[in-house]
Amino acid sequence: MEKYLTCEQVAERYGVKVITVWAWIREKKLPAIRIGKGYRVKPEDLEAFEEARRTK
Repeated sequence: MEKYLTCEQVAERYGVKVITVWAWIREKKLPAIRIGKGYRVKPEDLEAFEEARRTK
């Protein structure tokens, strides 16, 4: 089974608030999967997000 990261884990990793992670998801900057009432992020999608942020 694939391991996904929660929005809280992503926020902690970047030192931002969870609402910022939600904004990235809403703005389609960070791909996420909706599971129940929350979102989960694939580690490989997070790596692609990091790469995109570095090249800007």
